[in-house]
Amino acid sequence: MTEPYILLAERLFEQLRARSHDGVGITRDTYGPGEQAGHAIMEECARHLGLEVRKDAALNLYLTLPGRQRDLPAVVTGSHLDSVPRGGNFDGAAGVVAGIAVLAGWVRAGMTPERDVVVMGIRAEESAWFPVSYVGSKAAFGLLDAAALQSPRADTRRSLSDHMRDCGGQPELVAAGVPTLRAAAVDCFIELHIEQGPVLIDGGQALGVVSGICGSHRYRDARVRGRYAHSGATPRGHRADAVVALAALIDRLQDAWAELEADGHELTLTFGQVYTDPKQADFSKVPGLVSFTVDIRSRDTDTLRLMDERLHETANAIADAQGVSFDWGPVSGSQPALMDAALRQALHDAAAAAQASVRDMPSGAGHDSATFANQGVPTAMLFVRNANGSHNPDEAMAMTDFAAGTRTLGRVLAERAGLRGPD
Repeated sequence: MTEPYILLAERLFEQLRARSHDGVGITRDTYGPGEQAGHAIMEECARHLGLEVRKDAALNLYLTLPGRQRDLPAVVTGSHLDSVPRGGNFDGAAGVVAGIAVLAGWVRAGMTPERDVVVMGIRAEESAWFPVSYVGSKAAFGLLDAAALQSPRADTRRSLSDHMRDCGGQPELVAAGVPTLRAAAVDCFIELHIEQGPVLIDGGQALGVVSGICGSHRYRDARVRGRYAHSGATPRGHRADAVVALAALIDRLQDAWAELEADGHELTLTFGQVYTDPKQADFSKVPGLVSFTVDIRSRDTDTLRLMDERLHETANAIADAQGVSFDWGPVSGSQPALMDAALRQALHDAAAAAQASVRDMPSGAGHDSATFANQGVPTAMLFVRNANGSHNPDEAMAMTDFAAGTRTLGRVLAERAGLRGPD
C-alpha cells in the first residue's frame, strides 16, 4: 500500500471514530445507528472509487472491483463494522478499511483482476448485542433461521428481525434461507483483524497468521437459586446461599480447567457476568438468587464437550450439598474452524516480502472467517498487532503495523485474483 492509501485508511478510521464515539469509547451498535454509520462511510468511499456496491437482505455490504472473467469464483476479503458497547475503533473495521485501501491502490494504478474482488462489510458479528454468533455471515450463506431472528437485543429487548427491518433489511427473506453467497462461487475469504490479546505485543511480531478459530459453548442467562434469609438470624447450616454456591462452582471449575490443560486440552473458561437481583438482594440478606454467564471456548469440539460435562457434574454436586438449584437457560455457541494451509503459507510469504515479522497463532476469539471455513471456502485470517487488547476504548493499533498487514493482504489478494496491469 503506497502512502496515499495509508492516508485514505487514516481518514476512514477518523470518520468512523467521529461518527461512533460515545464519550468514552466506540459504540457501533448492531442494526442500530452506530453500525449504520459505519456502513454508510464505507459505501460512500467505495462509490467514490467507482466500485460496484450492493447489499443483501441482511444488509451485508459488498464492494466489488469487477474482474475480466466475472463468472469465475470471486476473491473476498473484509470483516465486520459493528462494535461492542464502549469498545475500540479498530476491532472489525480494520479488515474492511484494509480491503478498501488495497482496491483503491489497484484502481489508481489502472490494474484489473482476472476475477471479481469483493470487500465485505459484514453485519452483526459482535454477539454482545444479540445472543447469536455470526449473524451477518450466516445470513449471507442462508444459515440464519427464523428462531435466531426473534432473539432480543440486549439493550432494547426488541427482536433482531425488528432491528434489521428498521435499518432497511428484509428479515423475511433471511428467514427463508436463500443464500447470497455460495461456497462454490467464492475462491477464498481472507480477513484482516486486529489481534485481541497480548501475544504479538509480547512476542515482538507485527503480524499473526491464524491457524484456527475457537468455537464456543455459552450460557448467557444462567441462574443459581437458593433461599433468601436474614443475614443475622440464619445459622450456616440452615442457609441455601446462592452466592456461596456460585463461588464454589467458579472455584472448582478453575481447577477443572487447569486439569484439562494439564491433559493437553486448549480452552478458556469465563464467567463474564455475575450479579444478584438489585430489587431483592440486600446487605442484610442471605442471597437467594444469582444470575451469571458461562463462556467456554476451544478449537476442539471434544474439549468443549468435556468442559461442559465438568460444569454440570460440579453444579449438580454443589446443588445436592448446599440445597440450591441451577437453571442454565438457553445454550448458544459456534463451531471451531481450521484455516486453509495454502492460504496460511501465502500470507507468510507475503509478510516476508513486506519485511514484516510474523508468527503462527490460534484465535481464541470468534470471527466471521469461521462461517466461511465451515462452509468449505478456503479461508485465512491475518492478525495485526494491537496494544491494550480489544473490546475496550484503549485499542492501539499502529498505522505502520496496519500498513504492513495491508501490504501482506494485498499481495495475497493479487495472487489469488490474477491481478494484471493496465491493458
